[in-house]
Amino acid sequence: MIKELKTGIIGVAKTIVNEQNTAKAMKSGTLDVFATPCMCALMEEASCSCINAYLDEGCGTVGISLNITHDRPSAIGDEIVATATLIKIEGRKLTFEVQAKDDDKIIGKGTHERFIINNEKFMAKLNK
Repeated sequence: MIKELKTGIIGVAKTIVNEQNTAKAMKSGTLDVFATPCMCALMEEASCSCINAYLDEGCGTVGISLNITHDRPSAIGDEIVATATLIKIEGRKLTFEVQAKDDDKIIGKGTHERFIINNEKFMAKLNK
């Protein structure tokens, strides 16, 4: 299922705030600032990038929980960098510490859990 997966590994994902990922565009607010749903997605992307190389072929992960705070606004043009650090492995459940920054200032942080799955078996459940 997994190859040599260990705590402490780190994944990164980046984006630039633009008109498409603002709170106004995502309908999660009315302002042209980086949207919380987009920050969440970036944190999940960082978590996936952290572990994808360790997964056996045919396996993947699905998000099962996300507990974050969005602490500061970010303007159009700002670069957002999300990092995810694998902090706990419980069988197939993985826990990450996640954070997002712009200009080295933390804009959001929290924890994220993912579960390792067999992609084919998981998708087969949709057809039942």
